[in-house]
Amino acid sequence: MKADFVNPIYEATTDVLQSMLELDVKRGELKTSEELISGNEANVAIGVTGDLSGSILFSFSRDMALSMVESMAGMEVNELDKFVTSALGEVANIISGNAATFLNQQDYDCDIVPPRVIIGENQSLSMATDSVLVIPLKTDMGEFEINLAIWSNK
Repeated sequence: MKADFVNPIYEATTDVLQSMLELDVKRGELKTSEELISGNEANVAIGVTGDLSGSILFSFSRDMALSMVESMAGMEVNELDKFVTSALGEVANIISGNAATFLNQQDYDCDIVPPRVIIGENQSLSMATDSVLVIPLKTDMGEFEINLAIWSNK
């Protein structure tokens, strides 16, 4: 997977979490996986279309997901209900939309599809590719991952 794809998605993630939640994001060591089984409980998948195809999966622990939504909403939340999953989907949508803008600036004409929120640990997800790039990230609210399965159609 090209850095041309990875860097805009990472940059969009750090920008959005900094502006929305005042979170500093630190990247861990990149790794690849042949299959995608998320160990986290709150997952949001966003499809990418156009010059690039594939999926971005944002994978949050339950505690981080609840903390993020509490911070955004200014109220206590205790379960991964419709309100929380809707908010997580919107955060992932904003990040992915910004990433698409960054990718368009690099001459990749691409768009995103609406988010799909998947709740539950150890869910096996098909990313329609042989390899998934896993970007582990750390914040003061917790750790999460971005899983990328993106390829160029150019």
